[in-house]
Amino acid sequence: MPRTFAIGDIHGCNTALDTLLDAIDPSPEDTVVVLGDVVDRGPGTKQCIDRLIRLRDECRTVFVMGNHEEMMLQALHGLDLKFWLTFGGREAVESYGGSIENVPESHREFLESMQDAWVTPGEYFVHAHFDDAHPIDRQPTNALRWQHLDGWEPEWPVTQRIVCGHTSQKDGVPKLMPGWVCIDTCAHGGEWLTALEVNDDLVWQANDFGRSQGPLPLDEVAVPFPRKPRR
Repeated sequence: MPRTFAIGDIHGCNTALDTLLDAIDPSPEDTVVVLGDVVDRGPGTKQCIDRLIRLRDECRTVFVMGNHEEMMLQALHGLDLKFWLTFGGREAVESYGGSIENVPESHREFLESMQDAWVTPGEYFVHAHFDDAHPIDRQPTNALRWQHLDGWEPEWPVTQRIVCGHTSQKDGVPKLMPGWVCIDTCAHGGEWLTALEVNDDLVWQANDFGRSQGPLPLDEVAVPFPRKPRR
């Protein structure tokens, strides 16, 4: 049966990405959904994009845009360069030899081809958040790319689930709320890069030291995200 994997925030951790993809070993029938923030902060933005471009020829792929891709694209278009450099862009530029002019056209096209979200019968795959006041096809980009989880999120029906990143879990552990799972597990901070195999709720992890672990059951690995009463 074809598998679907969601991969959390990579943030330029190319060794972790290579190790994780080796571990899950996607087949041509499998789908890999990358939840955004491929770039910035870690040492290997260029290498990560190169690897994901090659991944297109190995399996089915979906690339969701994160706020860091948005910042990088704005910088490539001549806008807000200093802002991007402050929030991890400097490390990204270093991976291209120290000049933004070295970013190849194929990488620009990769960034511009990323989509806002991806929907299946069971999951909403987004980078950051989901605004329940709007339908999936009219989500504000601020929510999809910039808004962090805060514990006020609505509980979703058991037949639906939002899979997201962006809200960095500094302990390296995925977090759960009813109808939500967050898999940004702080790869760039020395913790894990996480892949969730959504078919069977299995967690695969790798880090930038080349270590890997999994598959492990999600309900044994993850811990609850602190909840607050709905406002």
